[in-house]
Amino acid sequence: MPSRSPRAHADRLRAWASLVLLVVLLAFAPAAQARVEVHFHSFNGSMFGGRFPHAFVVFEGTLEETGERVFENYGFSARRISPAVLRGPVEHIVMVEEDRYIETTNRHFTVSVSDATYRRMKAEMIAWRDAPGRYYDLDSRNCIHFVGRMAQLAGLSVDYPQKLLRKPRAWLNHVATLNPVVPSRRF
Repeated sequence: MPSRSPRAHADRLRAWASLVLLVVLLAFAPAAQARVEVHFHSFNGSMFGGRFPHAFVVFEGTLEETGERVFENYGFSARRISPAVLRGPVEHIVMVEEDRYIETTNRHFTVSVSDATYRRMKAEMIAWRDAPGRYYDLDSRNCIHFVGRMAQLAGLSVDYPQKLLRKPRAWLNHVATLNPVVPSRRF
């Protein structure tokens, strides 16, 4: 049996100790990838596409508690677009956009939220979706107000200047200026 030098033995012990330390650190390190991000989007509208300017949110990431993957989006709108929208409250809908549509919109900013905040935001979406009666109002409860409530739940400052209530893109740019610590893009 060959004898080992004290130096080789010490090197081997250091390598094992480093490996054990790495395993312990990985076991107790927070899961950096386990986070839900909320992206705040606007769409400019298209006369030819039949779509009006719109704001919505996209949830993307992984829940820390369960490891469940999240990729969903929500926007608030009138169920039917008609002249009735101009006269007062109408039936509402929480819309879910197709992935290919999301890629063509303006992503203004993103914030990371905890699992608990994600669940509060999801519960708020359900409350808007399931509200009885005519809940959509162009001037007091439209897509901007819905996205604004999501932003508030995420801890952002929000207000609703009258001149921006029908301009989702300009309004989200405005919200970005109210929250300078959030990296954003202006459109």
